[in-house]
Amino acid sequence: MLSALTIKNYALIDHLQVDFTDGFTIITGETGAGKSILLGGLSLILGKRADLSSLRDTTKKCVIEAQFNIVNYNLEGLFTKNDIDFEPLTIIRREILPSGKSRAFINDSPVNLNVLQLLGSQLIDIHSQNETLQLVDDAFQFQVIDALAENTKDLHLYSERLSAYKKLKKELLKLKEFQAEALKEHDYNSYLLKELLEAKLKEGELEALEEEFESLNNVEQIQERLTIAQALFNEENIGILTSLTELKNTFVKLSGLASKYKPVSDRVTSSLIDLDDIFGEVEEFQEQLDANPNRLEEVNAKLMVLNNLFKKHFVKDVAELIILREALDLKVADTENVEANIVKKEEEISVVQATLDKAAQQVHKKRLSVLPKLKKELETILVSLGMPNAQFNIALKFGETYFSNGREELSFLFSANKGGQFNILKKAASGGELSRIMLAIKSILTQYVKLPTIMFDEIDTGVSGEISNKMADIMAQMSTAMQVFSITHLPQIAAKGETHFKVFKEDVNEVTTTNLVKLNPDDRVIEIAQMLGGIEVSTSALAHAKQLLN
Repeated sequence: MLSALTIKNYALIDHLQVDFTDGFTIITGETGAGKSILLGGLSLILGKRADLSSLRDTTKKCVIEAQFNIVNYNLEGLFTKNDIDFEPLTIIRREILPSGKSRAFINDSPVNLNVLQLLGSQLIDIHSQNETLQLVDDAFQFQVIDALAENTKDLHLYSERLSAYKKLKKELLKLKEFQAEALKEHDYNSYLLKELLEAKLKEGELEALEEEFESLNNVEQIQERLTIAQALFNEENIGILTSLTELKNTFVKLSGLASKYKPVSDRVTSSLIDLDDIFGEVEEFQEQLDANPNRLEEVNAKLMVLNNLFKKHFVKDVAELIILREALDLKVADTENVEANIVKKEEEISVVQATLDKAAQQVHKKRLSVLPKLKKELETILVSLGMPNAQFNIALKFGETYFSNGREELSFLFSANKGGQFNILKKAASGGELSRIMLAIKSILTQYVKLPTIMFDEIDTGVSGEISNKMADIMAQMSTAMQVFSITHLPQIAAKGETHFKVFKEDVNEVTTTNLVKLNPDDRVIEIAQMLGGIEVSTSALAHAKQLLN
């Protein structure tokens, strides 16, 4: 429950600090006194966006702080999930700086507005006049039915399976889109892939082919040079090997005469061996040399193929062509396999859809089971609120469309008069009737949804007299299970509260300020008397006020 509220530098409020108790609390005040300002400040605590216009003094920050006793409301999991320290007495603080920047804290841990809104929705239900319009909204009507049906777990399961179903459907759509595009390119990609496969690409082959081409293309010149080299080595009289052999023999003889010639003799011998090996390789080159015009043509053709592929695909070497070939291979394979992938995905969707339908049927079954109960309870409460002929016609049609909360279309029709036609709420009920229907629904919901605090902002709009007494009785009954606030202009409702606060304006140093004060029993009598008869309190108004309070 809301146990304390502090507001500083907000709108017409300079500094306000108030403690609240459980039970039924009344807030009254003249029109324009600042009740809406109080609600606005509380809304900031619950995650509403703020701006600089909220600041009373734009040179100072605005601070709004609320303390909630949440020990009995099983909110530990929400705190843990959002990495916030759980405290039985939780403090939420909102600050708006002169710069316009807004900050929020839960138990001194900084949080964003999404977390603040999530926690706020578990702490206070503020029912304003505008929220009566929720009655005509399908989503709200489903919330009421699901609360009675205790559908929370079933709806969570349905939501999980719906997400899985939508994900698979999206994947199927992508596959089909890919198939449509891929088929357009498939023939061309297949042609390109065939070209690359026929080229029999090998990394590093370009250099080898270019070398072989140079050799085959210059075979006569190479032959000529090798012949000259062979002659230089092996000419009968002046060849290198002949001369070096004579030189070797000379130094062999000299080394026999003196040892100092031995090293030179060894070096000459070594040189002779090396040159003899080189001569052998020259002879091998000559034997291997083959003027092969056919092979030359093959190599030249392969080089032309490679160069054409380089130009076509804007690449520089065979390695890049190989990468391109592998990519095309995958693309062509994907195109050829996409039909099988589509069939497989459709089978997956069918399995998930079956579980989704089962979950939707379970939600539908439980909803149907509580419709008679909801109808009866609403009509019973409305009888006590001066609507003896109020009737509801609530029906669910199980369809083919998967909505976020099931597969049903809801018909929530109302008739206020005997023999009247059933129609949708916004056409069949007046503003006062809508307020009474909303109160009836809220009173039913409190039996199934445990909220620490509910605040009614002028729920009594459009009603008076005995009906307002009945509305007060319902709110008082609700307050036995939860903290209930009612902002009201009706003395009949104000008199039923256990605690009574008054919102008022006063001029301090020629500046208008809104404040909130808790009324003692005597002040309360006067306040209700003024609500009955105006500022000038008459004896009869005082007597009537005391009668209402007693």
